[in-house]
Amino acid sequence: MNYSILAHNASYVPPVHKPNPTFLTQVTEQGMRDLLSRFYACLDKSAIRNIFPAIDGKEMEEAAQTSADFFIQICGGPAYFNQRHGMPKMRQRHAPFSITAEGRLHWLICFEEALHPLESSVNEEDLQSFWNYINIFSIMMINR
Repeated sequence: MNYSILAHNASYVPPVHKPNPTFLTQVTEQGMRDLLSRFYACLDKSAIRNIFPAIDGKEMEEAAQTSADFFIQICGGPAYFNQRHGMPKMRQRHAPFSITAEGRLHWLICFEEALHPLESSVNEEDLQSFWNYINIFSIMMINR
């Protein structure tokens, strides 16, 4: 598995491609929810914890499940995010928060940590397709 991180270039965002739908088939919806719970647990202890408003562990878990709705949808599953939260418009939703290139690196490190348990059960090509998606998605989210 290649967890390399693309360099950020403020004047260029590479094209983003959705993950292989077979990623979700292998991970399952519950597995995606577990992945996002691990990811948010890492964020809660990370250097970018300050991006989140003063919320407790229960609210962090709720944020993880909202994020899982988004990733389930992006990976070809049901449109939970649209049904529960409206159109994603992720850049607009994150505009109030300071997302820097350095913060992006911390975000990706937490995602890598959360993905490691899947390495033995998910086809490497599908896992790589998910990583490639979040790698470029994270570039698109930088706003400061």
